[in-house]
Amino acid sequence: MRSYSPDLTPPWKKKQAPAPEVAAEADLVVEEVSTGFCGAVVRCEKTAEGPTVTLEDRFGKHRVFPLAPRGFLLEGKVVTLVRPSAAAPARPARTASGSLAVPGARARVARAGRIYVEGRHDAELVEKVWGDDLRIEGVVVEYLEGIDDLPAIVAEFSPGPDARLGVLVDHLVPGSKESRIAASVTDADVLIVGHPYIDVWEAVKPSSVGIAGWPRVPRGEDWKTGVCRALGWPENTGAAWQHILSKVRSYKDLDPSLLGSVEHLIDFVTAP
Repeated sequence: MRSYSPDLTPPWKKKQAPAPEVAAEADLVVEEVSTGFCGAVVRCEKTAEGPTVTLEDRFGKHRVFPLAPRGFLLEGKVVTLVRPSAAAPARPARTASGSLAVPGARARVARAGRIYVEGRHDAELVEKVWGDDLRIEGVVVEYLEGIDDLPAIVAEFSPGPDARLGVLVDHLVPGSKESRIAASVTDADVLIVGHPYIDVWEAVKPSSVGIAGWPRVPRGEDWKTGVCRALGWPENTGAAWQHILSKVRSYKDLDPSLLGSVEHLIDFVTAP
């Protein structure tokens, strides 16, 4: 004889217990239950269809979801996201690099170690995204106007365990002139890393600048001038760079290849 459960109510008609309500504060990481999309809260908005939340995944992709009951997972548990109240305590602020901000922190006395970059644009980009972190760590960034004389520059710097040198190089790919120069420096207290792009301009995501992609420039043509020409910008590379730099608000606007290299350099020159 079959035995039947005394409760014959279909599962979809059963009432579910209300899930805990969690304020959708900025940077809170959740997963949307129906799609599996996982990301950090960017903003909450009130729309004609009801309140929504925008999530950003680790690739910088944004998706908008309704604040539906039991609509999200937080650390594996079902929750109901709600709009944060104006009086809710603010989450810790972050620097442009994504590090936790340290309010009122004073700049540390400069270390003997340094980070060298190829040019002024590289230095300005590093300062804009990592400047707060570098000041707290006491790391100075200098630019070289190219790395053709890198071995002599390293020798003059005289790196050591208490004065490490990190170098960020453009177009550091196998077979390039830059890779050959980098390979000639073998000092254990020097770290040379880079990115694959001809110029640091390309390390800024095209979507952040508002273009479909960085154009290909014919070999032999000045790359920056060629970019301006292809994009229909005035052929003023200084003004073009200021436009590009103005679009960089945080690490999210940069290619991961540059992010990893700069973080590696900071860790190297600040290691005990």
